[in-house]
Amino acid sequence: MQFKRTEALIEAHEYPVTTAELIEAYGDRSLALQNGTETVGDVLGRLAGETFESPEEARFALYSAVSDKAVGRVGYSDRDPTPLGSVYAPDTLSF
Repeated sequence: MQFKRTEALIEAHEYPVTTAELIEAYGDRSLALQNGTETVGDVLGRLAGETFESPEEARFALYSAVSDKAVGRVGYSDRDPTPLGSVYAPDTLSF
């Protein structure tokens, strides 16, 4: 994800601030994601009416509410084994 310019605006905003206020101020800003883009309004629109006390809270909310367009490969993990029965599991080999 790349949204340094939007992060700078969020940092400079006056707090506390509500989700609606951030959407009004920056909702049309585009966020570059791994597989496309979304607007700040789309992302924050997924959250209930929240009040953020600091720029850090607002930034973390933005990170956590992006869609799967921000994920390179949905369901992929190079750290965990694939759960049994997962649609992402490789075909079973028989010897």
